[in-house]
Amino acid sequence: MGRRGRSERPTLADVARLAGVSPTTASKVLNGRSDVGAKTRDLVLGVMAEIGYKPTAARHEQPRERTLVTVLDIVESRYAGTVLQGILVAATAAQAELLLRLPPGEPVSTSPAVARGWMEEQRASGVVGLIALAVAMPDAMLLAAEELELPIVTIDPIDTTESRLVSIGSTNWAGGRSATEHVIRLGHRRIGWIGGPLGSAPSLERFHGYQAALDSAGITPDRALVRHEAFAVEAGQRHGRDLLSLPERPTAIVAGNDEIAVGVLAAAKELGIAVPGELSVTGFDDTPQTQWTTPRLTSVRQPLVGMGRMAVETVLGMADGVQPASRHLQLATTLSVRDSTGPGPHAPGNVST
Repeated sequence: MGRRGRSERPTLADVARLAGVSPTTASKVLNGRSDVGAKTRDLVLGVMAEIGYKPTAARHEQPRERTLVTVLDIVESRYAGTVLQGILVAATAAQAELLLRLPPGEPVSTSPAVARGWMEEQRASGVVGLIALAVAMPDAMLLAAEELELPIVTIDPIDTTESRLVSIGSTNWAGGRSATEHVIRLGHRRIGWIGGPLGSAPSLERFHGYQAALDSAGITPDRALVRHEAFAVEAGQRHGRDLLSLPERPTAIVAGNDEIAVGVLAAAKELGIAVPGELSVTGFDDTPQTQWTTPRLTSVRQPLVGMGRMAVETVLGMADGVQPASRHLQLATTLSVRDSTGPGPHAPGNVST
């Protein structure tokens, strides 16, 4: 083999190709992993010697610690911050480095070749797994991750039907139902809904829980009281203002998350509508901001920190070859009752919450 210039320096991908193994296997041999057969190890080491492959000095002198990448879209939301707290605590305990990434745009999300290159870069930098936080994973990226044996775990995935993903979420349907049943027990009958996008599986599941509670109580759903848009304060305030300006306004609004609920509280204050005297409001997630609102917000509690911890434990286990017992893991929700909900106009004298 002729002498190579600096630009032609052999890469680990060259080693894998010539040895007829995956880049993951070549990387395991390089890092001295024990889960590679002796015959394969000898083959890869032989190719490395033959083509003159040399690892970087840093890698040669000191093995890299395991690294995880978390892909998320909105860092500033209380929901994301609380989940990230759980991810960080678990990653620190496992002595794994944590990197944050925004969702890759075009053409990574659509081109198989570019997506594979992006994934190979992650693998080459020591990444052993990815955690996707409430974002969609395009087919090109899923295929690349599968080919490179790079595990992905999603938290609150937009699409829960994707069989190639391991997902971690909460009992969204049960949470939506419990919040709605709570205000029904308080005597409310005209109950509005403001949720996130219809394309979001968690939002849709919560909405279906809301509908199920109305059906069980014999309350005919009123489409005029239903809104879907985004998990944002601005959306909650805008749609809250619309609903509360109706000639026959709702006496309770069930929100798809805490951000929306905060927007509804702002709309009520703007219109001079007392909460909970004239309007009851519930949120979803039970983020720390529920304790800061006036009045304090009743909310469905998701174990957000626990979801983050479970994601780290699951993806690291998968990196070590341990598959989870289920592809779709759900943690239970509970209702935290506070000051933003009170008796409705149809409430009897004594109401149990």
